Amino acid sequence: MTATAPAPRPAAAASPPRPPRARRTRRGGAGGAALTVLTWAIALVFVSPALWMVLTAFKTEGAAQTDPPTLFFEPTLEQLAGVLSADFLPYLGNSLIATLASTALVLVLGTPAAYALSIRPVKRTKDALFFFISTKMLPLVAVVVPIYVAAAEVSMLDNIWTLVVLYTAMNLPIAVWMLRSFFLEVPTGVVEAAQMEGASLPRVLWSVMLPIMAPGVAATALICMIFAWNEFFFAVNLTASQAATVPVFLVGFITSEGLYWAQLAAAATLASLPIVVIGWMAQRQLVRGLSMGAVK
Repeated sequence: MTATAPAPRPAAAASPPRPPRARRTRRGGAGGAALTVLTWAIALVFVSPALWMVLTAFKTEGAAQTDPPTLFFEPTLEQLAGVLSADFLPYLGNSLIATLASTALVLVLGTPAAYALSIRPVKRTKDALFFFISTKMLPLVAVVVPIYVAAAEVSMLDNIWTLVVLYTAMNLPIAVWMLRSFFLEVPTGVVEAAQMEGASLPRVLWSVMLPIMAPGVAATALICMIFAWNEFFFAVNLTASQAATVPVFLVGFITSEGLYWAQLAAAATLASLPIVVIGWMAQRQLVRGLSMGAVK
């Protein structure tokens, strides 16, 4: 007599999701929302001075001087028009020339230097890098007198090209450090493949490495532009009327009678606009450049 095989047991029905897991999901969603709100709140705190400056630029001088500050007012373009009619454009032109020319020189000089220090390091590479960055530790007030005397001897006082040279020297160490870090992030296999194809070192630099690290170059250029645009010490001590820049123009609103808040806010808004526009246009490249090397 043959034994019959036992009948297969029916498959267990799928169990419903557990409530604790659902609660954990809801908690995670609530925590993410709270973190988002906190992030926006912190961002608004940091941005609030700039927002208040822009709002004050559209106030009358009387509304800008009230205590407590006026939140609801009738906007006016009187202050912006007054700034534009007060010879603002020559100062703006000087700032544009000094910033763009010095940034271009920084990239032209700093890119080969950073390339050499990254692809062909020598024993004293760290010493050279430390020397570059140590120049930023010297107070500007310690060198302004020798620079003033030298500029006077060659008749370069109140000359925009004096500021171009100084801004180039000021930003070059930072650019070399930044560009070198971006060069080190380029895979060595790409460089070796190009060299095996017969490409020379300059060809590897301009045709292979620079297209890869273009976001890093954009980030370096933007930072150098910000430093040059905001520089005040050299501009106020080495210029008078022909080569004065926007920061020098803003000082004119500080008088013995007090501060003209609305006019100063309007001038600062117009002074900040070019850099804000350039940063907005290059924001994609800037984010990619600043995040290079963050994820391997």
